Order: sequence, then structure tokens, then C-alpha cells
Amino acid sequence: MKNDHKNHVVKMKKTLCIVLALFTAAITSCNKTLDIDSTRVVGEKNMWNKLEDARAGLLGVYALTRAALSDNDGHWLYGDVRTGEFISPNRQDLKAIASNQLNASYPTVDALSDWTRFYAIINAANIFLERIGDVKAADKRYTENYLIVDVAQVRFLRAFTYFYMVRIWGDVPFITSSHDGKFENQPRESGSKILVWAQQEMLKAAADLPFVYSNNDVQQPGNYYNEDATRWGGALATKNSAYAVLAHLAAWQGNYTDVATYTKFVEDNYGKSGINFQSTEDLTKSNGFFFNKNTSQMFGFNSDWGHIDGSVTGHLEELTLAEPVVNKKVPDIYMPKDTILKIFDLPKDERFSIDTLGQPRTERYFTNINGKYPIFSKIKVILGGVSDPNFRYFTSALIFTRIEDIVLLRAEALAVLGDVNGAENEVFNIMTRRGMGDLTIDSDQDIIDLIFKERHRELMGEGHRWYDLVRYNKIKQNNPAFMKLINSQGIYWPVSRKLIAQNNLLTQNPFWK
Repeated sequence: MKNDHKNHVVKMKKTLCIVLALFTAAITSCNKTLDIDSTRVVGEKNMWNKLEDARAGLLGVYALTRAALSDNDGHWLYGDVRTGEFISPNRQDLKAIASNQLNASYPTVDALSDWTRFYAIINAANIFLERIGDVKAADKRYTENYLIVDVAQVRFLRAFTYFYMVRIWGDVPFITSSHDGKFENQPRESGSKILVWAQQEMLKAAADLPFVYSNNDVQQPGNYYNEDATRWGGALATKNSAYAVLAHLAAWQGNYTDVATYTKFVEDNYGKSGINFQSTEDLTKSNGFFFNKNTSQMFGFNSDWGHIDGSVTGHLEELTLAEPVVNKKVPDIYMPKDTILKIFDLPKDERFSIDTLGQPRTERYFTNINGKYPIFSKIKVILGGVSDPNFRYFTSALIFTRIEDIVLLRAEALAVLGDVNGAENEVFNIMTRRGMGDLTIDSDQDIIDLIFKERHRELMGEGHRWYDLVRYNKIKQNNPAFMKLINSQGIYWPVSRKLIAQNNLLTQNPFWK
């Protein structure tokens, strides 16, 4: 055990060194496009000689992706706080985001308007794809199968990053090569064109990705990088990961025929990746679904306590938790009681419901419901999955998608395509798992409304809500104010003023001019 731990620490140090090198290379080689003042301290020429370099370079792209999503709690501020349903008692920057004042002069708002950290991922991926052949040529241990599987993962992560950026900014610069750090400033490219490319890239990656690593998958035989399946489950993108993200990409494009196809693939094959539906208890307990990594995390980025990984920032808990869950007087954000009761209005809902006297039947999603600040405690992975309120060191995984999300996304697609019975079966699948049996649809119940209400409840706090609202309003088109926001491109974030000042080819989103 001692030697295993020592070997693991050595591998971690090696990976961290390469991550730092990749990050330095990434932000340096796009410094003219993104205007980053930095000095090239590590060259790539000595990084791509052996199998260990490939492993560290691959994990470096994953690490940069996780860092970009969690920086300034961005994944949740973009996806959950912007809707205005969460309120901040004392942070003016969060109040600005919740009220769509995205050009307000606060450091957090400015940082979230800056796409630099995402281009660090893209350039690290570009460097990997350009140099990985050198490893293949130099180290006989690095087999053709390693090359195929590694390239598929990096291509998928690069395409995912572009998809993620397009949802935030719309049009963004499109860069698919490192140019050895010498390429010039580039203008923004059409977001719709980038999404077409990203879809093609993800499909190509999906063809080469295995369902599972180190577990006798025909597309990845043997132990991947000499580690068993427990090391990789939930840590790496699988074929199901790719099709799940493809479903989200197609939904954002409004191409629901593709959504139905991609979600059907995942529903038919999720078990091959060791993915399971989560009970309400497992979803919400401190050592449950969001703890460490597990195969049911269809696509996400873990902070594994066992790998000495975690922080006091970059986790949802930093924003939402306070007394009595942790030793903190006031949460940065909370959901008012009236809002909670409007959302969770079904009496048998295991996630949260109240009795006839106004007392909670269950407090899995919310604690302190009758206090001044109800605490959103669905995700609460403190230390190694314990519940000690004296600590604020978090290790929850950032999950982009899971099987419940995909089932509800399929329901959305079927409803839009006119298969109401199919849509009902999908949404009832999730609602039944949350304690609500004997479900029926009233004649005046709109199936689209039901599906998005259930997505609201099930996926709360997972970064989906803003994008769900955009899709919902594009489908319904009965909210003039939101439709105006869509048509004026106000659904996107402004481009950082700093980036525009430093790159005269960039233009501001029309809504924010």
C-alpha cells in the first residue's frame, strides 16, 4: 500500500508538471489572439518522447477543462445564478449576474466575460494532437490503440470546449492548430458553423471511444496506462459521454431528430459504461453520487479525495452552504422559500416537499427551509464525504451530464417531435424514481411544461437551468420579454472589454454594445 501511494504521488507530480507546461504553452501560444502577457518558460520539444508524456498530456487537457469550468464558480454562475432564482444576500457581483447586468464592473463578472481560460484548453488540445505522433514514433510502448483512444478523447474535449463557449458567447474565434505560438489575432467565427464542426468532431471521437477503460472493451483492451478500471471509471470520456454531449449540442441547435437519436443510443448502452440511475438518497448524500468519481458520472470532472484533490473554491458548496451544514453564517446564494415551494409543489417528491403544516417531509435538497436563508444542500461533499460543519474543504465532482439528464432530454425531443406518449414515459421514469407513482397527465397539462419543470427539480444546482430556459422559450415562444432577449442576442454574455481593446478584430455582442 505504501509503495502504491508513493507511485501514485509520483504520477500526480508528473501530471501536474505537464499540466503546468501545457498551460504555459497554451496561454503563450495564443497570446496574440487573447493578448496574454506571459513568458515561455517550458518548450514542448522535450515533452513528447515517451508513453508517460502522452498520459500526462492527456490528463493535462482534462485538468485544464475542469479548471476553466470551475474558475470563479463559472459553471454555476453561468448556468444557475443567471436565472435570478438564487438570491445573494451580500455579494453585489452575484446580484448583478442574477439581474442580467453582465457588463457591471466587478472582478468576477469581468473574469466570466473573458474566454482566455477556454482557449488554454483548446491550444493544449491542439498541441497534443500535433505532437502525439512523436510519442508513437519514439516509444514502442505507445501502441496504435493508445494513439487512437487518446486522440479521440482530446478531440472530444476540444469540441466540447467550443460547444461550451458557443453557449456562453455565441460567435467565438475558431482555432484548430497551435501555429507554434505565432498565429495572429482572429475575429469571431459564426457559432452555428462551429457547432456543425463540433458535432462532426464528437461523432468521429465517439466512433473511437470505448464504453469503459481497463475492463476488456473491444476498443480499449488491457489495462489503460497500466491502471485498472477503478482508476478510470468516471474520470475519462466514454462513448456514452460523447453521445450524451452530442444530444445537448443538438438540442441547443434545435435539431430534435438528432437529440432523439443520440439519447436513444445512451439509453440503449449506458449499462456498458457501468452507469446507473441514482436513488434520491445517493444523489444527495455527502458520500453519494457527487463524491469522488464513479462510473455513473457520465461526463464530468471529479475532485477525488483519495487523490488528495479538493479546494475551498471552485465548488458549488462555496456558494450555497452555510449554517447548519457548515460553519458559515450567511450563504453567498440561496433560494427563497416561496420560490422553493413553487418549484417543489408535489407532495410525494423525495427531493423536497412539505406537509400540510408547512414542515418539510424531506430535507434532501434544502435545509433550514423556515429560516431566513434556506440552504440548498443537495450537493455537500465536505472533506472526504463527511458532514462535519467545522470544515469548508470541498471535493464534489462537477457533473455536466448524467443518465437522468439524458432521459429528460429525450423526453424533450420526443415531445417536440410529437410523440407525446413516448415523452410521458420518459419523464415519468424520472418522477417515479423520485417517489411520485401513479402519474397521469391532465388534459390541460402541457407536456413541454411538465418536462422542463422536472428538469428544473431534478437538475437544480448542476449548471443546466439557464440553457434549459433558452431552449424552453425557443420551443414555446410565448414569453415576449425572453424572446426579445433571444432575438437581440442578450442570452449571451458580453465579450470581455479587455479582449476587445487588445484585439481590434473582435466585436461585441450586439445586446451589450
